[in-house]
Amino acid sequence: MDLLLIFASFIISCSTIILSQKYFLHNNYIDTINIRSSHSSVATRNGGISLFLTLFLISVYFYLTGYEIYEFSLLIPLSVLVVIGLYDDINGVDFKLKFIFQIITAKIIIDNGLIIDNLHGFFGIYELGRITAQLFTIFIIVAIINSINFIDGIDGLASTIVILFILGFEFFSISLTSYTNLSSILIGSLIPLYYFNFRKKNKVFLGDSGSLFLGGIIGIYVISILTNDYIIKPEYDLHKILFVISILFYPIVDIIRIVFLRIINGKSPFEADKNHIHHTLLKRLKKHIYVVLFIVFSTILILIITQFLFS
Repeated sequence: MDLLLIFASFIISCSTIILSQKYFLHNNYIDTINIRSSHSSVATRNGGISLFLTLFLISVYFYLTGYEIYEFSLLIPLSVLVVIGLYDDINGVDFKLKFIFQIITAKIIIDNGLIIDNLHGFFGIYELGRITAQLFTIFIIVAIINSINFIDGIDGLASTIVILFILGFEFFSISLTSYTNLSSILIGSLIPLYYFNFRKKNKVFLGDSGSLFLGGIIGIYVISILTNDYIIKPEYDLHKILFVISILFYPIVDIIRIVFLRIINGKSPFEADKNHIHHTLLKRLKKHIYVVLFIVFSTILILIITQFLFS
């Protein structure tokens, strides 16, 4: 990865976080403390807009200087997620509307040429028909977006899972990916959030703008893994779907579990509660950082075991 790009993203991210939080505080856009909250101090949900602004400003600079460091058209679907998420952070949005915009975002990503049209023999399935491929891709993107949104319930968890995934995405690839520069920007812009997320006063949360944005990023990366362009290093060669499941084990298990629990209890799958795995762990481990470390180490262990059993 490009260390200079990571450093530049870090600096810009720090600036955008500070400036956007001042704006949020000035306009009293404060995260409401309720029974589901895991914090008891003043907090704002400007982390997501800070991440996007960092990516946007760096992209504009390279676009104006004539260097396409990644596929800039990806900013379009990502901006849709950020806008609907930001509006939800400030004014609140019905989950049905967010769901519709997630589907629209998924279709834009497909129209950019990213589509899952081959399951590589998983369950004996190889090539998918055009309509089936589009519907399946939309389902996967929307599921991933919501899975990242669902795990954004305690300090640092969603950011850490995303960083872990990005590092795994780049590490296991046989060569530099077309997303290496984007990965550098994302990691550099996520690092400052740890300080603002974990501090005691004037905390900064990702908000829906951040979790939807990161979910969109992960969705794009997952589809890229399932294309023929992404090749896993021979020594770590693993069925691509198993690879994705192992590296996203926690968000996948959590969303499946929580959706089934809500349906069984006669609730909407999108109705927020404190029944997530990380909430259960928090009751036992008491501190957010302990829960994050436990989930990260568990994810790495699952990845190692999967590699050992199936590669």
